[in-house]
Amino acid sequence: MPYVFMALRVLLTVIFVAAGGAKLIGVGMMVETFDAIGWGQWFRYLTAFVELGAAAMLWIPVLSILGSSMLFATMICGAMFHIFVIGPSAVPALVLAVLCGVMFWIDRARLELFMARLGFA
Repeated sequence: MPYVFMALRVLLTVIFVAAGGAKLIGVGMMVETFDAIGWGQWFRYLTAFVELGAAAMLWIPVLSILGSSMLFATMICGAMFHIFVIGPSAVPALVLAVLCGVMFWIDRARLELFMARLGFA
């Protein structure tokens, strides 16, 4: 089972580094998508940095649960933008949200251990 978890971590990292990188370098589709949202291109850069930073956090044991929760929240927001503003399909964002939720669930034991070390549990 540890290989499945590692594969999920690698998959999420590859996906979010690619997506964040595409946003950061200004791939045409990304620029158009964020134009459609209507909040300006600063939001594209913010989303890129969140995706890249959270993908890196997946590999730091103490921060992996924070990274997966940030990516989960980002994908839920992305799905909402697709449903209510952009169209056409929120399915890819929802699938990624589920995968990030699974990663969070896997890492919950690390959170419990970390909180116990801090004296909160």
